[in-house]
Amino acid sequence: MSAPRVRLTGVDEGLSVTVRTHILGADDGQRIAEAFAAMFPDAPSVEWPTSPVFPTEQDLHVEVLNVPLDTYLTKLHDQRILDTALDVMGSDLNANTTVFSIQRVAALSGKVTFRLPGHAPLGGVFDIEISGEGLEDWLLAATHHQGRAHVPRQIGDERAMDEDGEAVTWFER
Repeated sequence: MSAPRVRLTGVDEGLSVTVRTHILGADDGQRIAEAFAAMFPDAPSVEWPTSPVFPTEQDLHVEVLNVPLDTYLTKLHDQRILDTALDVMGSDLNANTTVFSIQRVAALSGKVTFRLPGHAPLGGVFDIEISGEGLEDWLLAATHHQGRAHVPRQIGDERAMDEDGEAVTWFER
């Protein structure tokens, strides 16, 4: 018998969640708003820029505070990318703060795709910053799945993906 999954949101759990994005040039603010709403539907309302009129010198930074992560976390579970999420979300963990990025184009279609360091994906990214006491434990709980009963994981363990995003091959004996 399996217990139901704990539903974490990051809100009212002692964490601060901020999502930032940079809207530049021909980026369509309304499409970015749709992508944001697909990933973070319960976030505080934001005034997004309209579709650009060409020529444009648009260069805006949008920051949203107190963003609930429940839909984002559900998508990680639905896509079955929890170990990858743990690796990416924990790769830049510094004390009680972590920052990682997801691609806006994938978010527009309701999918989570992480940006790897050194890559600038077409369509831009949402930068997500999570901070608070016990963040490492929260990340482990938020990405937990039944397979970890057989193959335990920790942030930065020998089973974590390489820095370039390649999977580490390992075998249990």
